[in-house]
Amino acid sequence: MQTIGFIGLGNMGGPMAANLVRAGYLVKAFDLSADALAQAEAASCVVAMSASEAAQDADVIISMLPAGKHVNSLYVTGQTPLFDVAKKGALIIDCSTIEADMARSISALAIERGIDFIDAPVSGGVGGAQAGTLSFIVGASEAQFEKAKPVLESMGKNIFHAGEHGAGQIAKACNNMLLAILMAGTCEALNMGMKNGLDPKVLSEIMKQSSGNNWALQVYNPVPGVMDNVPSSNDYQGGFQVDLMFKDLGLAMELSQSSASATPMGSAAKGLFNLHKSHGNGALDFSSVIRLYS
Repeated sequence: MQTIGFIGLGNMGGPMAANLVRAGYLVKAFDLSADALAQAEAASCVVAMSASEAAQDADVIISMLPAGKHVNSLYVTGQTPLFDVAKKGALIIDCSTIEADMARSISALAIERGIDFIDAPVSGGVGGAQAGTLSFIVGASEAQFEKAKPVLESMGKNIFHAGEHGAGQIAKACNNMLLAILMAGTCEALNMGMKNGLDPKVLSEIMKQSSGNNWALQVYNPVPGVMDNVPSSNDYQGGFQVDLMFKDLGLAMELSQSSASATPMGSAAKGLFNLHKSHGNGALDFSSVIRLYS
């Protein structure tokens, strides 16, 4: 039985670790939150008291952290960097969404230590994490990708090899920029319909069956009460926070500047989410941006 050290048990990481246990892995899990650790223990994970304890003797280490600075600290610059703890030949799968350049630099340092480090950011939301249907977007060598694939398939449905190290982060930035644009546009359209007397459920169904169809309409409607089991119907709690979407849009804008890529709609979306965040909504799900319009 392979041992997996899992660090970061938030809305996404907790269900991912639980799915690994169901797939037959021994999972040693760590998070700074006592509540997250209690949930991991309830899911039959072995609770570790530190990240280094979780990583000790693990065949695979998976991290799911908020930002690049946290990933760099965990593996390279922290008080007990995991590169000093991980055994030779270990595979590290970082599922965080971070800067592509940082993913490349950490990977290069890992190679010097005889460790495989790959970037594998995820898409699919909390529902996908719970159902084990996430998409993983991997930046790695071909050999590293094949090594990681069985583990990723225990947590996800679609496993993409985007290219070499850092490519997963570039693809994720492109995807989340488009997601932000689609959510903002969906909110605008639904708000306009409601302001003109339309039932949002009816309008959503019309657009779902027409050329305006998109992911937000299909599985993540931003209007409360239109769909069950989505953040909008739970006062925008859970899901993917505005703070994280704003962070990801910042990564996308950095990429656009470094590659001279025109992103006028991405820039507009970043401005909208920044405005929404500035009103104290950073901890809400990103679909709450519809409140800006109403």
